[in-house]
Amino acid sequence: MKFLCLPGAYGSAKNFQVQLGPLAEELERRGLCTFTYSQGTHEVDPPQGWEDYFGARPLYRFLDTRQGDTFETLRRLRHVPHSMPAEDTMRMFQKAGEGEDWHQRVWREALDAVFKTLDEDPEIDGIIGYSEGAMVGASLIVEEAERAKKSGCQPRIKFAMFISGAPPLKFEGKDRIVAQLFDEAGIVIDIPTFHIFGCDDAFLSSAVALFNVCEPSKATMYDHGLGHIVPRDAENVGVLGEILQEIMPKVEEDNRRAAIEQQQRKESGLSGMDKSEFATPALLRTTS
Repeated sequence: MKFLCLPGAYGSAKNFQVQLGPLAEELERRGLCTFTYSQGTHEVDPPQGWEDYFGARPLYRFLDTRQGDTFETLRRLRHVPHSMPAEDTMRMFQKAGEGEDWHQRVWREALDAVFKTLDEDPEIDGIIGYSEGAMVGASLIVEEAERAKKSGCQPRIKFAMFISGAPPLKFEGKDRIVAQLFDEAGIVIDIPTFHIFGCDDAFLSSAVALFNVCEPSKATMYDHGLGHIVPRDAENVGVLGEILQEIMPKVEEDNRRAAIEQQQRKESGLSGMDKSEFATPALLRTTS
């Protein structure tokens, strides 16, 4: 399996490679997967007071937020008590962000850029997203599934690992994007998922809201006991390696079986057609 790795806000491919390094090395040592790293297209300065927090510059975001300080909204979210239901917290977050630069054009551009990266590497079949990168990755998975239903093609992404994630977004009205929440949208991600977060994460509600919209029979969670970070300590990395050693081979075997079954169904359908039908170009386009 090859993962496309998407960093958080004010991150970069280079910095995320360092953040994810211990876990990536553990998974590679076990022969489970390989990695490729991407980043947002909008270069940004770190928020005031956080100049030394996000690592070496340049720093990037997937979203173009030059018209407003969306980080201010995140600071408000840190003060919401964990006892509040995750979905209610996210709705409060969205209301706090009304009037900020969350336009559909900006979101469309962000998703299209990640789809372009996916299209350029046919070996990618998994996503690892951290924070904003998890939100983008989750949204890509939902849209890819919707495209597959219309086209009949199989989605590329077969497994996702979300670290301190956030729920996928959807378009609403003419100029807004809002989170897809379980009590409104139900289950929207059907592929196997692994959710890594910490009980001390100030943004825990967003990670829980993401977990809630994933198919529960295919979702696994791990609490590393820390904050809004990518776990790098030996103990957590070792445990994560053991868990993923159990999960990932099963995911790949299930995907292999599904591919075989799909091919058999396709061949069965073709074998049942009258041979004269294959002379019709329109039918050839339909069955290809």
